Amino acid sequence: METDEALVAAWRDGDKRAGSRLFARHFEPIARFFYSKVQTGVEDLVQRTFLALIERSEQLPEGVPVRAYLFGIARKLLLRRFRDQYRDGIFDGDTVSVADLGESPSALLDRREHLQLLYHALRSLPLELQIVVELFYWESYPAPAIAAALELPEGTVRSRLRRARELLGDRLRALAPAPEVAAATLHDLERWARELRDQLGRA
Repeated sequence: METDEALVAAWRDGDKRAGSRLFARHFEPIARFFYSKVQTGVEDLVQRTFLALIERSEQLPEGVPVRAYLFGIARKLLLRRFRDQYRDGIFDGDTVSVADLGESPSALLDRREHLQLLYHALRSLPLELQIVVELFYWESYPAPAIAAALELPEGTVRSRLRRARELLGDRLRALAPAPEVAAATLHDLERWARELRDQLGRA
């Protein structure tokens, strides 16, 4: 199998089939990144993410996987969209959540209580915390990989992950219909996070 780097280089040199293979390889996780945060324009955001990749392909940072770099681009495009969309107010991804913005991301068709609870709790986290916790649980990225993808200091990522877990627990307990439901979701958080990831991948 050709490496991502080889496909990027071939696409940059005009091989459209290489671009198509790269797109097919990474479409699902990049689309899922947007589906969990916005209701409309996902396809456009995904296309712009891949176009930005090829535009910057000669400056790809050494040691950063292509998919991780795509997530970094996706984050920047998402922040730009929200800043443009809410320019009359103050948008701060460190404090404002998708739920605060009134966004209605893709509906979760699976009605299992733990999945619905986790999905709503994730959407209530400040956007920057939602992003790092999804990369951690959905993409299995450790803190150094998240830091490289988002071009942030590793210490900042570790601090955000720690705060995200604390807030996620608080949100689950606040949203759960009973304390034992929140406790069960937190006890098996990795499993429910993976299942939620898979459900959104089918959006």
